[in-house]
Amino acid sequence: MVGESVASYSNVLLMFGFACAAVAPALLISRMISPENKKRPNPVKTLPMECGQVPSGAGRTHFMMQYYAYVLMFVIFDVMAIFLYAWGSTILDMPRTATLPIIAFLGVMFAAMAFALYQSKRRNIW
Repeated sequence: MVGESVASYSNVLLMFGFACAAVAPALLISRMISPENKKRPNPVKTLPMECGQVPSGAGRTHFMMQYYAYVLMFVIFDVMAIFLYAWGSTILDMPRTATLPIIAFLGVMFAAMAFALYQSKRRNIW
């Protein structure tokens, strides 16, 4: 009984061992070649800079995101395409009742797309 449970987790433990064996040398090498004075950084290096120039103005400004709706629609279509491809490639092997969840999913996605189109027609939302 105990041997079966250990055997079932042996692959997981083996993968964990390989992961530790791969990560440990990288961490040790980076610690060996990094500078020693991490606790007291150079004050010149911690100054804010803009491409080597002296910074001017505030660091945070108001950002007008005028393409918000298009970005939102891209994300919606991207997620829809992933799920529709996975569903479409296995549709012949699935029963007919498997189309109900994808129809519900498409309904949610089209509602999100309608919201994005509604947002694109609004002005001064940001």
